[in-house]
Amino acid sequence: MYIDSHCHLDFSIFDDSRDALMNTCIEAGVEGFLIPSTTKTSWAKVAELANRYPQWRVAYGLHPYFLETASIADIDRLAEQCELHGALAIGEIGLDCWPGAIALDQQSLFFSRQLIVARDLGLPVIVHARKSYDLVIKAVRETRFTSGGVIHAFNGSIEQASRLRGLGFLLGIGGTVTYPRAKKAQAVLAQLDDSAFVLETDSPDMPLCGFQGALNTPLSIPMIAQCVATIRKSCVDDIARQTNKNLLSTFPKWYKDTL
Repeated sequence: MYIDSHCHLDFSIFDDSRDALMNTCIEAGVEGFLIPSTTKTSWAKVAELANRYPQWRVAYGLHPYFLETASIADIDRLAEQCELHGALAIGEIGLDCWPGAIALDQQSLFFSRQLIVARDLGLPVIVHARKSYDLVIKAVRETRFTSGGVIHAFNGSIEQASRLRGLGFLLGIGGTVTYPRAKKAQAVLAQLDDSAFVLETDSPDMPLCGFQGALNTPLSIPMIAQCVATIRKSCVDDIARQTNKNLLSTFPKWYKDTL
């Protein structure tokens, strides 16, 4: 069994194909899905769909891309949303230092406040960190957050990986490592401990090499696993088993009757 630890199957682009896609994924052995939300307005849809699909686990949060439409009052509602609607984690939250991103001071305020909510609820977090690993580490330490989680789409150095692992975070590995030019990411992946990473697609984004321009889905997970196995000189079944074990140990509320 494979688990996609980060996919946005709630996005409207899947509205006409979601049921069929879920059936196809399960037939292909992709049987677990972690769906992080991105805005307050998406929380209700994520909660509704999670009731429809027992294979889904969900997180609620405010993504740094969309903070122009967010308010501090949304954070005040976050704890209630998580408690009422069975959140596995808080996310997708984080910091993005890419040119053109929202002002970093605003991102930092929302990120720290959401880390505090997660800390108080004892929930892990799903973190978007783009050119911001050191700032994420600083915020985690300053807020005394200790419940860990996943650093989505990790693309940092082995030193940053080690520091994040020391704070209890898994590293999300997705389509990036399938590209021949991704030598740095592949070298870091080869050095990680078996317990350090999980598989993800970021569907509908982050297509694999050879699928540029196509809609990405959790059906890519077995191909990512095969690429990871090749890089790490392992076998794909071992990668699937180990990454599932890693995810479930970090998200202990995952377990339900279906998994």
